[in-house]
Amino acid sequence: MKFSTRTRYGIRTVLEIALCEEDEGIYQKDISKNQEISYKYLDHIVNSLKVAGIIAKAGGRKSGYVLTRKPEEITTLNIHNAFEPEVCVVDCIAFNYKCERENICVMKDFWIGLNTQVIDYLKSKTVKDLMEEQRKKIKENSK
Repeated sequence: MKFSTRTRYGIRTVLEIALCEEDEGIYQKDISKNQEISYKYLDHIVNSLKVAGIIAKAGGRKSGYVLTRKPEEITTLNIHNAFEPEVCVVDCIAFNYKCERENICVMKDFWIGLNTQVIDYLKSKTVKDLMEEQRKKIKENSK
């Protein structure tokens, strides 16, 4: 399974916003620079995160972005769902996929079990968890 660039950059973008301690939020140009994501591509990421209700402008047009909820209330699954309709490790367990071997193949149950573990992991990791891990990594690398 491979997560899309949009999902990966989306998580990095939300983390960058969460780590910003400014009341007026962080500007998109700063997110682009800090995360090394092209400004144009970041437009798509930011738009999807806004539509999903994860981020918003801090105070109008000339302000930066802030989270709409506390970091501990936003999971990596929430962010993933801003970009993808579902988590699906293989096609045969996709919502709208009809497999001809469904009744005789043990692998479908295996893939469903793995998919459930991936979803549970994404649900268990909050933005607050990522913030703590990022701060710890920064501290370790500054010694």
